[in-house]
Amino acid sequence: MLEYTPILVFIVFSVVLSVIIPAASYVLGIKKLDHEKASVFECGFDPFGDSRQKFEIRFFLVAILFIIFDLEISFLFPWCIVLDGLSTFGYWTMYIFLFILTIGLVYEWNKGGLEWE
Repeated sequence: MLEYTPILVFIVFSVVLSVIIPAASYVLGIKKLDHEKASVFECGFDPFGDSRQKFEIRFFLVAILFIIFDLEISFLFPWCIVLDGLSTFGYWTMYIFLFILTIGLVYEWNKGGLEWE
């Protein structure tokens, strides 16, 4: 059990620190709120309209586009780094992945997600 002592010390240290930091923030923080700080805002603007309104499909298409390019970069960069050591299976697996992402991009293009007004 003696070899687990450093782990126990780190767990106790992290629990104590996770209690001390929020408590110090609460005790030392300024509690005087002004009107600007307490007001509700939406992306820097005053909110308008009902919060339960339906979103346009364009918001979802932009999210799909972000996921497509975010996934592509996060998987393509490490693949390019180890390209010399990959087998044929690893090589063609990435091309299948890129083909699937291209299908998503073509869907986005057909739905008009790349056109801006």
